[in-house]
Amino acid sequence: MTVADTPMNLTRGAHVGISVSDLDASIAFYTALTGRGPVAEGTMDSVPFGISQGLPVAKLRYATINIDGLGIDLIQFTEPVGERTNGKANRPGSMHLCFKVDDFDAVYRRMRAAGYDFLGDDYTFVAGEVTPDAALGTKVAYFNDPDGTNLEIIEPKGGFAN
Repeated sequence: MTVADTPMNLTRGAHVGISVSDLDASIAFYTALTGRGPVAEGTMDSVPFGISQGLPVAKLRYATINIDGLGIDLIQFTEPVGERTNGKANRPGSMHLCFKVDDFDAVYRRMRAAGYDFLGDDYTFVAGEVTPDAALGTKVAYFNDPDGTNLEIIEPKGGFAN
């Protein structure tokens, strides 16, 4: 039996952790993006927590911003300081955080007017380019946070991305 053959039934998300280089700048960015400020902020200095993450120690500052159904943990490691990943969408191990919106066109226009730098043009899923057909009409656009974490806005259609 392999790990892939053993279902764990993990079906609910609690939070996403994002390593950042400047906690204050990231708090400002995510507060502007979500309209919500941190519900928790603090520091940690722990050898056991570091070991649990494969590090010799974990000295860090953190803040949590809650959005509907998910916490966004912003974590600035002060020891050991990590290197920026410069994540690109096609690099294994990279991830993105997607924000669901009800009116894609209005949100996209507001974000562009506010100076958000999108990675490319917005995109609407069309027939022949995506399966299943439930995704047809879904609108997406991608951008980065100050450290290059991939972010997305989406207005899903049908049963896609619920």
